[in-house]
Amino acid sequence: MKVKNILVSQPKPLDIDKSPYGDIIKKYNVNIEFRKFFKIEGVEARELRKERVQILDHTAIILTSRNSVDHLFRLAKEMRVEMPDTMKYFCITEATALYLQKYVTYRKRKIFHGLQTFPQLLELILKHKDEKFLFPCSNEPDELPISLLTEHKINFRNVVMYTTPPNIMKDEIDIKKYDLLVFYSPIGIKSLFTNWPDYVQGTQYIGAFGANTASAAREAGLELIVEAPSCTAPSMTMAIEQFLQKNNKK
Repeated sequence: MKVKNILVSQPKPLDIDKSPYGDIIKKYNVNIEFRKFFKIEGVEARELRKERVQILDHTAIILTSRNSVDHLFRLAKEMRVEMPDTMKYFCITEATALYLQKYVTYRKRKIFHGLQTFPQLLELILKHKDEKFLFPCSNEPDELPISLLTEHKINFRNVVMYTTPPNIMKDEIDIKKYDLLVFYSPIGIKSLFTNWPDYVQGTQYIGAFGANTASAAREAGLELIVEAPSCTAPSMTMAIEQFLQKNNKK
């Protein structure tokens, strides 16, 4: 089936024409629509106080997304907590580490980052096993980091700092009009079935970015056609382009 309409479960880029998606639209003459499948809602500081969470009881913080960075510092501000210069930050990727510059002075000796996956970051964490780690996460955290930290006897506490309820959009869009659905998180997969409980993939193509998203898709009974990152496609847009190049030529 030739792909003409694509739905991406991400916000639309600020300048679509200058984005990789803009290049795909022009090159393959496809229509790409962007819809955020879930919302990000911050937990209030009183919830942390109720759980007796003290940020400064910890000497290091594990950050696996920009959302975790934003809500950590939002809550710190609300709780009138000033991060000490001695605090160590362990970030899932270099991009997340660089994002920290929005809130702290970037010092490489206190900011560590992995390459892409949590097992890679764990290697760095294991070199600092004596730290007391705070792990900001959502109400539906990825189980892998928690299980690995527990398995390796890391002294940590995971704290819900934001929630990710699904966006209700079943009355706004016709999900079956798209030839390719692209997801960037397991929450997006969950939102798909929240909005359309009787959803059947049929002839639609499904794309997923990241191992966790791919796993959630397969567990939901979906067949994946486009996956990233891979050896030939480190980004989702590269994976989509490779698929279109092959599929639409048939």
